[in-house]
Amino acid sequence: MRLADWWVFGKHVNVAECVVRWVWAGAGSTTASVLPAVLLLATLTACASDDAQLTDPDTGTAYSGNPADFVWALPAGIAPPPVPADNPMSPAKVELGRRLFYDTRLSGNEGFACSSCHRQEFAFADARNVSVGSTGDVHPRNSIGLTNAAYHRTFGWAEPPTQTLEQHSLIPMFGVDPVELGLQGLDSVMLRRLADDPVYRQLFGAAFGSGRERFTIANITRAIAAFQRTSVSFNAPIDRFRRGDPSALSASARRGEQLFGAVGCARCHSGLHFTRATEPLPIPELFANVGLYNIGGTGAYPARNGGLFEFSRRPADMGRMKIPSLRNVALTFPYGHDGSVGSLDAVLENYARGGRLVQSGPNAGDGRENPFKDPTVRPFVMTATDKQDLLAFLRALTDSSIVTSSKLSNPWR
Repeated sequence: MRLADWWVFGKHVNVAECVVRWVWAGAGSTTASVLPAVLLLATLTACASDDAQLTDPDTGTAYSGNPADFVWALPAGIAPPPVPADNPMSPAKVELGRRLFYDTRLSGNEGFACSSCHRQEFAFADARNVSVGSTGDVHPRNSIGLTNAAYHRTFGWAEPPTQTLEQHSLIPMFGVDPVELGLQGLDSVMLRRLADDPVYRQLFGAAFGSGRERFTIANITRAIAAFQRTSVSFNAPIDRFRRGDPSALSASARRGEQLFGAVGCARCHSGLHFTRATEPLPIPELFANVGLYNIGGTGAYPARNGGLFEFSRRPADMGRMKIPSLRNVALTFPYGHDGSVGSLDAVLENYARGGRLVQSGPNAGDGRENPFKDPTVRPFVMTATDKQDLLAFLRALTDSSIVTSSKLSNPWR
């Protein structure tokens, strides 16, 4: 191949690889002929610089890898989520994570992305009863919403050991029961796909340095976690009301908020995040059995959905699932860890009776009588007006900006 041909080809490959291929293609086999090729390395740096350069719309320049250049977009008085010391935020890392989150090349068969199960229009849940992986494997649970996830102390419905977003990314990537992204045994293939993309060469370089070691699974999980930490949601009507706008919350929603506390819902769905799962409590206290099942009157839950019991093997932990945040709850349907409750109306009816009644089928049983049910789940009287007020309050937890934010959207479109 002529040097001119390698020059054109070099625009699409690593510079060093460009030189090496030219040398070994027949430009010369002696030391004297290799030396000019090495000297050309500086000139051929144009190969890399001709890669498309993404620019940060906030600065008009290439994405910065300097943590000092990252700025949280949070309302006054809201603290940023905790960030691990070994994974500081930076504009380049967040943009890299956003692209990885939406990239189907991050699955074994290149057909699925993180965003396939965590969709922006559903506050990063997926509107399925249960999730389905890249190969068609059906998950026993549905996708939990990711907004404000960085504030949580454990991740997933029933994975108490998973206590960082970086750890959590590995489960869908490499899990085999069920298969989600299906990367088991294909990590090197996936890394080559990413390294071949000039966009990724720029962003991985800015975020993690220019060495070849920047393309690693650890760096992928760091970048995705950095992006997920920016999915913050504090602009719902309830937030604007609490910040001093009396018109942000209807009279019905205000009554609903009072009733929400009076009937005991706030004991689990409390504070800024409307969940106990962000509080500095022992990890088991972030989980609760709400009487969704009571198969055969034994307290049992369906197979593969025993919750905390699957880790502790303590009978009293049967059915204890992570207490989800109620922020954006109107967008994260269907409800329950397995999507078996189809509407907010039905959710309220179940809580009002003190547990769900499954009248027939293999899961039949009265959740109100579940011997392992959390004692805070007690029956209460709910009139038609009460229900409408509670629904108005729950809908006032919806931050519509989360589903329209360009900073959280698919960058490949």
